[in-house]
Amino acid sequence: MLKVLSCSSMPRSYFLQPKACLALQKDVIHMHAVTGRCTKVARNINMERLRNNYLFPEISARELEHIKKYPNAEVISLGIGDTTEPIPDLIASAMSDYARSLSTPEGYKGYGDEQGNKALRKAIAQTFYKDLAVKDTEVFVSDGSQCDISRVQMLLGSDMTIAVQDPSFPAYIDSSVIIGQAGDFQYNSGKYRNIEYMKCGPQNHFFPDLSNTLRTDIIFFCSPNNPTGHAASREQLEQLVEFAKENGSIIVYDSAYAAYITDESPRSIYEIPGAREVAIEVSSFSKSAGFTGVRLGWTVVPDELLYSNGFPVGHDFNRIICTCFNGASNIAQAGGLACLSPEGVSAMFSVVDYYKENAQILLDTFASLGLKTHGGVNAPYVWVHFPGKRSWDVFNEILGKTNIITVPGSGFGPGGEEFIRVTAFGHRETILEASTRLKSLFP
Repeated sequence: MLKVLSCSSMPRSYFLQPKACLALQKDVIHMHAVTGRCTKVARNINMERLRNNYLFPEISARELEHIKKYPNAEVISLGIGDTTEPIPDLIASAMSDYARSLSTPEGYKGYGDEQGNKALRKAIAQTFYKDLAVKDTEVFVSDGSQCDISRVQMLLGSDMTIAVQDPSFPAYIDSSVIIGQAGDFQYNSGKYRNIEYMKCGPQNHFFPDLSNTLRTDIIFFCSPNNPTGHAASREQLEQLVEFAKENGSIIVYDSAYAAYITDESPRSIYEIPGAREVAIEVSSFSKSAGFTGVRLGWTVVPDELLYSNGFPVGHDFNRIICTCFNGASNIAQAGGLACLSPEGVSAMFSVVDYYKENAQILLDTFASLGLKTHGGVNAPYVWVHFPGKRSWDVFNEILGKTNIITVPGSGFGPGGEEFIRVTAFGHRETILEASTRLKSLFP
């Protein structure tokens, strides 16, 4: 009997070969053309620019192929970055109590404020941005940071130019393609024509050479980074903020993994002087509170952030929220409030520490194999280097020899070639079993 032992966020996109991509697109078009009557509505050209070779289905297909070949294998997934440990009882009970209260006349509530529960907005400002001058009215509660990334793209519009880290979480790129910012995909380079890819690898301490970076309207920046696990230093973020100020750009700063920072690296872009004039920050309860299925996050838009005509960006984001979003679930927000109580914060960080211990086990494992690793200290991801090897070849070798699923680095962009991403999300016994198997890879 096959068992799949799941350890963990697989990004939802990327990267086959051009011929396979085109063949898949033709097959899909042919299948629907012969099975249904076509409308007279043309397909959105931006959707056509999205690559059809998504990473998640490709990995799933290779996993299924492996299972057919080895039906008795116990497959371990170190690929998907999904949390595995139970939500602390204190937090789950708060959501349960709120849900039960909805069955009573006294406890029932319908629509809440689109911007979020006022008490939760205040708690987020006080807990995560203490002494950083972030006001509760600048905090917009949402159903997760990835959803907010798309809302920010809607806010800014299709005429904006963007820059992303390379490698990068695919949502930044895919949302820019959908909204019409990215231009055509260039198969020879693995990049979209109109996106500025900022190389971030070991050779430059995972921070772009800003002296050679073209000016763009928007700069997407994630720290701690998914997939590399690198947390930008204070000096690096000071350079980024100064670069944005000089160029009149807006930084969209993703701090979803800030709870994993163990050193002096900033947990928020607003720790950097001047950032309130140039930065939006998106964040989430998903990876700190185990809310990947509950869905709760937030975005901060400071009052000082202005368009070129002096109009406040926050006013427009508020309109986007009110028009396109009816607010996060009241039940989820009750859980968020429990997370930010003193007992809730302690419980959250206890689970975060558990995952960080998993990461250390994986770091030690790869070190024993003589492999160079990055991340795993300030983030739940370990970025493993296989010099001279294609990441899909490494993926296939590890799967074939150990029955372990990883994520090929090329799925995060051209800068991810020669790397794989391994997640520390998982039950301890599964992580230990994966460690044992990996050590047998190069005896």
